[in-house]
Order: sequence, then C-alpha cells, then structure tokens
Amino acid sequence: MGRHMSDVALDTGRAAAVREIAAGLSGERGALMPILHRVVEEIGHITHADTAVIAEVLNLSEAEVHGVATFYKDFRRTPAAECVVQICRAEACQAVGANELVEHATGTLGIAMDARTDDGTYELEQIFCLGNCALGPAVTVDGRLHGRVTPDRFDALLQERAR
Repeated sequence: MGRHMSDVALDTGRAAAVREIAAGLSGERGALMPILHRVVEEIGHITHADTAVIAEVLNLSEAEVHGVATFYKDFRRTPAAECVVQICRAEACQAVGANELVEHATGTLGIAMDARTDDGTYELEQIFCLGNCALGPAVTVDGRLHGRVTPDRFDALLQERAR
C-alpha cells in the first residue's frame, strides 16, 4: 500500500523540525541528550527517521543515536496516550504502599504496567524514583506530581482529570 502525499509532507515537515532542533543545539557539549529531550518535548516522540536526521547533523552513526534514544525510557518512541500516569516503584514508595497502588491502578485501568489502554486514553508507567520519597507513594498524572496517593486518591485524580 502506497503512502499518501500528506504523509510525505508530514515526514518532510517533521524532518525539518528535528533538523532545526538538532542544528540549534549541536554546538553544545554532549549535544545528543539535549537534542533528544527537546525533540520529545516539542514533537512528542522520536522516530527512526528522526535518529537518522540527528545522526547526520551531529556526524554520528545512526546506530549511536538509535542506541541512546532506545536505551533511555524518557525518549518516547511512540506518541503518548491522552493521559500518562507514572507510579513510583522505588523502595521508599514500596514501603508505604506503592505495590498495592500498582495493583489497584492496573485493575482500575485494565492494563499492565508500561502499557496503554486500547483506546489510547491512559498509559500506565512504572518509574523508579520521582524524588518525592517523603510523600510516597508518589504518582504523576500528565506530568503533575502527587504524593501520598492511596487507591481512593488515585481514583479521585483520574476523575478530576476527566472533568
């Protein structure tokens, strides 16, 4: 099945945007990480084609850029769901109920950790330290940090977001 002209235009526009980001940051020491962060921040995720553009700008191999982009979880390879929920699984949060919260969250959303709902509404991620250890279990909902999240509070956060 062939590609539509709009797909080609989108790819060209995306490549130009990635090239602009990479060129703008290429002079920084250790520019690859800041470039990857900025692509995710501004465009949403990193595609294989993006890694080729970045490699060209930085005069690196595609394998080097791809290796870094796929090693770090922060560099999304697919678009995010409408709502991304992260639950801290580090020891401090586990000690105050993170495992029970994970069990509740997976049951409530009907998905496993590091998965998304079929309709693309929710994505549930485990993270190992949100830096909110004294107020565990810690959770982010759409990037917003919440502490002392119980199963009831988890439900309330999702309901609040849905409004």
